[in-house]
Amino acid sequence: MSDYQVRTARILSRIEQLAAISEDATGATVTRRFGTPAFVKGRDLVQGWFEAAGLTTRLDGIGNLRGRWASPRPGAKTFVLASHIDTVVNAGKYDGPLGVLMGLDLVEDIINQHIDLPFNLELIAFSDEEGVRFHTTYLGSKVVTGAFDPVLLQRADADGITLAQAIAEMGGSTATLAADALPAAEWLGYFELHIEQGPVLWESGVPVALVTAIAGQQRVELTWQGMAGHAGTVPMPMRQDALAAAAEFVLATEAFALAHGHGLVATVGQLHIPYAASNVIPGQVVHSLDLRSPAAAPLAAAYADLQAQAAAIAARRGVALGWQLVQATAPTACDAGLNDLLAQAIAASGHDVVRLVSGAGHDAVPASAVAPATMAFIRCYKGISHNPLEAVEATDVAAALEVAERFLLELKNAHN
Repeated sequence: MSDYQVRTARILSRIEQLAAISEDATGATVTRRFGTPAFVKGRDLVQGWFEAAGLTTRLDGIGNLRGRWASPRPGAKTFVLASHIDTVVNAGKYDGPLGVLMGLDLVEDIINQHIDLPFNLELIAFSDEEGVRFHTTYLGSKVVTGAFDPVLLQRADADGITLAQAIAEMGGSTATLAADALPAAEWLGYFELHIEQGPVLWESGVPVALVTAIAGQQRVELTWQGMAGHAGTVPMPMRQDALAAAAEFVLATEAFALAHGHGLVATVGQLHIPYAASNVIPGQVVHSLDLRSPAAAPLAAAYADLQAQAAAIAARRGVALGWQLVQATAPTACDAGLNDLLAQAIAASGHDVVRLVSGAGHDAVPASAVAPATMAFIRCYKGISHNPLEAVEATDVAAALEVAERFLLELKNAHN
């Protein structure tokens, strides 16, 4: 068994230990939303591993776990290795945590081999990338990059708990959020390892890929306000059925995305009907809209077109429409210089250099605003993610580990 295989076995063992910590008391599914007791317990476990590795470890105000290995060289900049440890509801084990724990292994190996780095390493387990609790993503990385918007502190979850309250409950501090940012002048770069969350590598049999860009996103909350009424007494032509309006829009959204190229995808993933009953005409429906494209112009055009279609449906059906933009991120290109080093590491490890655009969002997006950023994707089972069927093969993880190690050594040589 090679060294990379031994190290991979330890990484996957840690993955299993972390996956056993969940909001689901039965342990049947993995759910660790930001700020929940399960999240804090899982973070405590990972913090113990950081500390055992010899990293100078701390928790910042938003709950990010940050471990630092300082270079002995005066004035050294900081290279960040990171991913996230929060999950969606009913998640897989690998989305986020695999990148954190592979990063930990890389740092452990550098420490054990007494490698002299010309830069500091900061390993970060971001507290919130998925955004499922407060419907906003990148909370953790936005604090680290200085992009956090304090207005978000008043946003409430489904139980009425505000983000500020959740931070306090988990032992964080809203007072330090601005000071927790790593100043832009101190950044050397950012690197994230992540499962692909798509089928390209699975179908090709290639274990690792270079990410060239991350798709832009527009997330919207739509509210259709009609008139509730008795299902048996209101004639069909006289109804103001909010659900029928929403349903028409959902199908129009699917048709629009199917008809347009440019990598555009559109999803309605959440739908809420207040006071729903089988014998009541729905008076209100609230649902999500998630638009993504690797190109800015098609994304903007899709947003405008679907907003116009929604308005036309509402007018035709006699219902009111609320359209609220929840999140907007532009398409993000990964850094060409870091990508060249990563491509060299992939080729030197004996693999084809596959270049992919990520349709999923990642913490590399806010990081790229302050520093050169790149990502590597790891092959995952059938590209399945955000699902308990999410899985990786040890041989693929070992291959990606070798690539990442070569990449860091190439980076070291480039800055010596």
